[in-house]
Amino acid sequence: MSGKKYILFDNDGVLVETEIWYYQASVRVLEELGFKLTREEYMRVMAEGRTVWEKPFAAGFSEAEVTVARNRRNDYYQDYIRTKPIEIPGVAEVVAELGRKYRMGVVTASRREDFDLIHRSGKITKHMDFVLCEGEYARVKPHPDPYLAGLARFNAPKHEAIVVEDSERGLTSAVRAGIECVIVKNEFTASHDFSKATYRIDTLKELEKLL
Repeated sequence: MSGKKYILFDNDGVLVETEIWYYQASVRVLEELGFKLTREEYMRVMAEGRTVWEKPFAAGFSEAEVTVARNRRNDYYQDYIRTKPIEIPGVAEVVAELGRKYRMGVVTASRREDFDLIHRSGKITKHMDFVLCEGEYARVKPHPDPYLAGLARFNAPKHEAIVVEDSERGLTSAVRAGIECVIVKNEFTASHDFSKATYRIDTLKELEKLL
């Protein structure tokens, strides 16, 4: 691969190991409402960019009731990311090294308050030109809008950029945006379809050699 100048990173599952805790927070709150959320169901919801609130809505829960539950899920998730291990060994060092040669940004579906809590140390974000979070682009992944917004921040042509993802939803977003995508192996999303990925690597440490 040659001619790349810009890297657009997904956050959850690529820079930090947080996806499992978002899932656990969702399972916990749905159980409180009387619903079961299996890993397989969640993987489908995640891959397709759907919502875990489909069952409550179908059962007649109101928007207000779901909002209360969603806020409780967000509280659970924040507690997890404060207290659980989320660092992926070696990622901060890889990002620092890549930052010497490439301009980089983060494009994530995370809420800004969650992202800031996750990256409160600044070890990774200090190397990024920008971070785009939920609500800072028109439509969420798997739509192309998030990565097109990231590309616009760089004012860069597509062929000079690469996306780094770990989910089918994120890959679809990159493909629809017309940007080549590298998939980093993550056990949590191993069941997703990555057949449209341009490249696949086992760890982020392989990215520099690939580029």
